[in-house]
Amino acid sequence: MNYAFLYEQEFALPEAREYARLAAYSIIGFFVSFLLAGPQLLVGSVVNALLVTTALELRNWKLLPILILPSLGVLSRGLVFGPFTVYLALMIPFIWVGNALLALTVKKLYLADSRNYWVSLLAGASLKAAFLFACALALNYFGLVPAPIVAAMGLMQLVTALLGGTISRFSAKTGIARALPL
Repeated sequence: MNYAFLYEQEFALPEAREYARLAAYSIIGFFVSFLLAGPQLLVGSVVNALLVTTALELRNWKLLPILILPSLGVLSRGLVFGPFTVYLALMIPFIWVGNALLALTVKKLYLADSRNYWVSLLAGASLKAAFLFACALALNYFGLVPAPIVAAMGLMQLVTALLGGTISRFSAKTGIARALPL
């Protein structure tokens, strides 16, 4: 497989600004669940907006922290403020893969293959939601996670990924993304 698409960007950034955005997005990604502490619809949409934005702006390995840190932030928030659930801990590796499916699909289809943004987003969001739902369903089958976790990893994941991608697109189209001083 050709991995050249990992170096694609929606718009060029000087390397120093790329690292500044990496740092800022990483901090936001980790602390978003602490700052918003709201429903999955809100937090998930913001995290997915961050995933898509990072995929379109940053090159190569710089996407990795954003794939991982938001779920670690949610886990940390649960440990500090409660309620911590072992079910979330079980799902974290699958969430990382789901995040990668969303971000890398959008990056590959939209930037490298020049597909329509909305088609790229729908494909990435669908892959993420289907993967997470299948994993949660399998874990539920083996008695490792309850049904509400399965429900949270299904349609809600699709909705938050689509909302997040819409927020990211709005940010890019209005010039907010380019205007950031980072």
